[in-house]
Amino acid sequence: MKRLLILLIFNVQCSIFNVLFAQSEVPAPHNIFARDVTSLNGDWHYFADPQEQGYYDYRMNKTRWGYFLDAKPQRPSDLIEYSFDKSPTMRVPGDWSTQDPMLYLYEGTVWYRRTFDLPPAPSKGGGDDRVLLYFGAVNYEAIVFLNGKELGRHVGGFTPFCYDVTDVLRKGQNTLVVKVDNKRHADNVPTRVFDWWNYGGITRDVLLVRVRDTYIEDYTLQMASKQLQGVAFSVSLNRGVEGREITLSIPELKVRKTLKTDAEGHASLTLPKLKPQLWSPDNPKLYKVTISLDDQTISDEVGFRVIETRGRELLLNGKPIFLKGICMHDESAYTSHRITTKAEADTLLSWAKAIGCNFIRLAHYPHNELTVREAERQGILLWEEIPVYWTISWDNPQTLDNARRQLTDLIRRDHNRCATIIWSIANETPHSDARDRFLSALASHARSLDNTRLISMAMEVTSASNYVNRLHDNMHQYVDVVSFNQYVGWYRDVADAPKMTWEVPYEKPVIVSEFGGGALAGMHGAEDQRWTEEFQARVYRENLEMLSKIQGLAGTCPWVLKDFRSPRRLLPGIQDHFNRKGVVSDQGKRKQAFQVLHDWYNKK
Repeated sequence: MKRLLILLIFNVQCSIFNVLFAQSEVPAPHNIFARDVTSLNGDWHYFADPQEQGYYDYRMNKTRWGYFLDAKPQRPSDLIEYSFDKSPTMRVPGDWSTQDPMLYLYEGTVWYRRTFDLPPAPSKGGGDDRVLLYFGAVNYEAIVFLNGKELGRHVGGFTPFCYDVTDVLRKGQNTLVVKVDNKRHADNVPTRVFDWWNYGGITRDVLLVRVRDTYIEDYTLQMASKQLQGVAFSVSLNRGVEGREITLSIPELKVRKTLKTDAEGHASLTLPKLKPQLWSPDNPKLYKVTISLDDQTISDEVGFRVIETRGRELLLNGKPIFLKGICMHDESAYTSHRITTKAEADTLLSWAKAIGCNFIRLAHYPHNELTVREAERQGILLWEEIPVYWTISWDNPQTLDNARRQLTDLIRRDHNRCATIIWSIANETPHSDARDRFLSALASHARSLDNTRLISMAMEVTSASNYVNRLHDNMHQYVDVVSFNQYVGWYRDVADAPKMTWEVPYEKPVIVSEFGGGALAGMHGAEDQRWTEEFQARVYRENLEMLSKIQGLAGTCPWVLKDFRSPRRLLPGIQDHFNRKGVVSDQGKRKQAFQVLHDWYNKK
């Protein structure tokens, strides 16, 4: 990525010129929380900059102090028209939309600053240590500065990114400044229009990660084949170093193997006779694993399972399974902000389990990694998705690169999570040749990164006549599971669900990835009165009966678990900036549709 040369005219004496270049990102190490990390979470000073004068005006005209310098007056006559020290603080990780009432609907730039002292190196080793700066997610664009030096610019609001800051850190106090911009743009992923809250901010963990000069960057541990036995392991170092010994240990399976890296820093092995106990919703078995390089040891918990299709059947560990699902946003219960803690994730997962779900569609973007790990521990299968949502700039190669990057980062983060069985590449995208080229490229890219999981996308039903709905989508040839959204009884044909039939002309399993309707919790009335719990319950009953007749139905994912914030939902006294399609209210009240779905799933 091409960067501007920045002449920063600042030091304590205001007399030294520093020529600074932006650094490029380095891949975020897999399983970041198992590393030697120091949290930079907590209270950060912040202020909004709607005209972005602290960045662009300085770069263009060289007339102002850049806010990223965190400048302080050196003389009584100095003019500096900002101050992090005197600005309020905000919790990181977190979003500004729900922490500052003034920023509830704000879309633009907010500057964040955190000062910290470099933690000491460990007593053993440490001579060749490197330090990485890790962000779990920043929505949407982040430009990161450390001690006045631009580290880089990251685009995309839901996946991790990382910089090597070894040569930028100082002894004593360090100053970290992040320019965060959540403005929507036509060429972004997602694009300008989407049906969820555009939470701005540093929404996930910020960590300093201490590693050796050579370290384990990534690894994969999974079933070697679909034969329900044999385990495959591969590992990659951060650079090409030949002959380094890496040890894999799985004590419960009596595995301890040492392998050596090749010239590219890779190594792999297969244990063909190993028969681990297989992970499933009924038995979410996880094995403790350690991977070691010299004195560096990474611990993980890994499950083993096989997911595949056979005609119109979906098979988990060789046996047909019906996915009793629900859709979910990365938004907490009660307070409706971005999920930042294990407890917040557990609340939503417990609601899904109470319905009887064994499957959750994490819509419409990568969710917090802690949610994925908690779902795995609780035995919940997952559909993970990138925000290629509605109409994207299909002909823009940079937009495709953006989507491909987000897909890469998601798969890189979660490829060892056995709960994840589907990578989804899009939601409700209108048909066109350009769209087909875009999405087929994403499907091929996902397969090149991970051929052990299924590929899907939430399609739209485009053909309906005489109460016959026929699914037709050119993308059927690129997906393993045919999934589609439909809202009979809500957006179309209010009373016609009992008359509808469905034709899915593809010899593949079918997941109905969305259906449902809205209700305000506690509002009651007739079954034909919009927004009542009775109306929503009727929509669920009629849809479940209708959809159960689809040939090859392998799962359903009603929309949605919990009422969630959306600026598109404006009806006063009913919506009030909430999409009310949840079977649970934002305050945790179960609606009548919750019980309808629960009873239907218990019969499956």
